[in-house]
Order: sequence, then structure tokens, then C-alpha cells
Amino acid sequence: MYSRTDMVTPYATPWKIILLAETAGELLENNDIVLNLNSSCEVADTNWIKPGKIMRSTVLGTQEAMECIDFCEQHNMQYILFDWKWYGPAFDYASDATKVIPEIDMRKVVAYGKSKNIGVWLYVNHHALEKQASELFPTLEEWGIAGVKFGFVQFKTHRWATWVHDLVKLAARYHLMVNIHDEFRPSGFSRTYPNLLTQEGICGNEEFPDATHNTILPFTRMINGAADYTICYYDKRLKTTHAHQLAASVIFYSPLMTLFWYDRPSFYSGEKEVEFFETLPTVFDDTKVISGEPGKSAIIARRSADEWFVGGITNNKGSDETVKLNFLEKGKEYLARIYTDGDVDIKSKTSVRCTYVRIDSSQTLHFKLKPSGGVAIHILPLLKSEWGKYTKYKGRTI
Repeated sequence: MYSRTDMVTPYATPWKIILLAETAGELLENNDIVLNLNSSCEVADTNWIKPGKIMRSTVLGTQEAMECIDFCEQHNMQYILFDWKWYGPAFDYASDATKVIPEIDMRKVVAYGKSKNIGVWLYVNHHALEKQASELFPTLEEWGIAGVKFGFVQFKTHRWATWVHDLVKLAARYHLMVNIHDEFRPSGFSRTYPNLLTQEGICGNEEFPDATHNTILPFTRMINGAADYTICYYDKRLKTTHAHQLAASVIFYSPLMTLFWYDRPSFYSGEKEVEFFETLPTVFDDTKVISGEPGKSAIIARRSADEWFVGGITNNKGSDETVKLNFLEKGKEYLARIYTDGDVDIKSKTSVRCTYVRIDSSQTLHFKLKPSGGVAIHILPLLKSEWGKYTKYKGRTI
């Protein structure tokens, strides 16, 4: 990579990609080229690879992990994560990721998770991966671990890029899904090894960016592929509204979707809008960028079967936005569950307003998004017998 190349033909070099489009949104809608320039899937049986939503156990202990498992079961999430320090200090070659700290009974947690259909992921730092991956991965498979979150891996040279890809291959051999964290750049390798569900490589909620930053990401970083933005919800350090965070779960595509990153199960107080996270899938059949401009706003709609999930975010100043519903099937009536930032009249600690209206493909929804705000919408078909339960949307600004 950094020296002259001496080769004998035939010889293949990496692809370099330039994407051109009339709009910023069309760049994102056509980013599958990054995946498709990779080789086809080399994992013979992919039935064990299951996308889903994951919550970190922010306290490293058996009881706390079991409480997270209960929370995930109640809110249609599929995994919990033990982050760094579950095997002690991680940033040292003396660390041993086959040894669990005494505060965690790993086998008990994994067994409890399986009884609730909740899998367990583990963070493993570069040092342990480099030192003992060939020993560690079969051990994790024997423990019943669902996936590994690689931490602070080197990747910038050909040597380390090859090493990371070989780790993903090794993980597949032992039925371990992978999430590569920190500065890793995605290159579409998930097509060849789909156990690589996602990667970070994004300035997400670990750093608490502002809303304007978030409106730039869909048209820059997200062109390269899935990103684990680590969505928070209750943390007071957030620089955006709660509706913005709901919408972010649609904006930032990730087959492994981290929710409630800095939160704990006890932070939840029955907020109605959390139902949006509960119903949200993490993989989709279609994506449409409704509108957007880097630094101003982004509105993206994603379809799963006959349901649509729409996320809209604005910048630090706020904006007036519209959502044309012409992507819906003509002649059908739909229910739109709309989540926006409310005012003091909303008596919850998140102040999210939940609005349910009947809509069809001929209409356009109108929103006045608050500074650093957003809107999340779940659209699902209505039977004719259900029409009378909901008021028809009349064009008012929400």
C-alpha cells in the first residue's frame, strides 16, 4: 500500500469508486455499489446470522445483565452487550479474554438470555484479538456467545486491513457475528462475509454530536454502508431532542442497531413513543430518500414488507419539512403513528407527542421541526373495518 508494487499479470487491484447523482439523496439510494464490488457470499449456511437490536449492560454484573435481558425481552430487542472490562483491563497484551471478571457469571447470563431468546455479545479489544483470536473464538462459541464487538482495531495499512478481514472469516467459522468499532472504514466486505453485521466508523452518540452534524452524515459517511451510531435516549448529555433520536434509528442504517447506549432499564418510565423502537426492524426491503441537504435536514423512508418507517432530522436551527406519501400504494388507507417533539403540555420526561392519523398516497405531511429536533413515523396498512378508529389527516402542520 505504501511502497512500489512488483507484480505479474493477471493481477487484481482494489476498486476505486466515484458516485455521481443529481441529488445528495440519490447517492445514498445507490450506495449498494459498494457492496456489489465485493465477492459474493462465502458463508455456506447463514441461518445463524440474525440482525437485531442490542442494548449495552452499562454495569458489569450478573444481576444487571439479567435486568437488561428482561428489558430487551419486554421491548422486542434481541441482544445485550458486555462492553470493555468484562475480562479486565483491555488495552494491554497481558489481558486474557478467556477469563471473565468475578462479578459476571457468564454461563448463567447466557443461559438466562437463551431462555428469553436474547443473545449475548462481547467486546474484545485489538490486543486480545491479535494475541489469542484462534483460541478465543472457539471458546466464545462454546460459551454460547452470539457475536463479538471488535474494539480499537488497526486497519489503515494493507497488513491490518487483511488482518481484520481474516478475523471476520475466523469469526464466521465459529458462528460469531461481528461489529467492528471505532475508526474502521467499511468497504462492503459484509457481502462476502455477512456475519459482519455493522461497524462504527462514525462520530455518533459516544461523542454526543449536535444535530447539524447528524444531517451531514447520511450524505457522507452512510454512503459507505451500515454504521453503528450507538443511539441514546435518556442521557442528559444529548445535544438533540428525543424525537431526533427516534428518527436516528431510521436515518442511520445498521443491521445490528444499538439502542439506549448510555441508558439503563430503570431509566424507562413507560414513555409511549418507545413503541417506535419496539416495532422497528433493522433490515429493510427498500429505501427512499424523501428529501435532504447536508447540514440542513434529512428525511428517509425504509420499507419492511408492507410497513414503512420514516425518520426525519433537522439541524440546530430547526426547519419546516414535508413528506410526500406517493411512495405508498395507491388506493390503500394507512395508519401513520407520528412521533414529534411536543411542548410543556406533554407530561413525560421526554416530551414526545404521539399522533395517530389515517393517510393515503395522495397526501403530504407537514412538519415544523424544532431546533435539533426530528420526527419518526411508522406507517402500516389499515383494513377498511379499522378506518373509523382514526381521524383522516387534513393537512395541518404537526
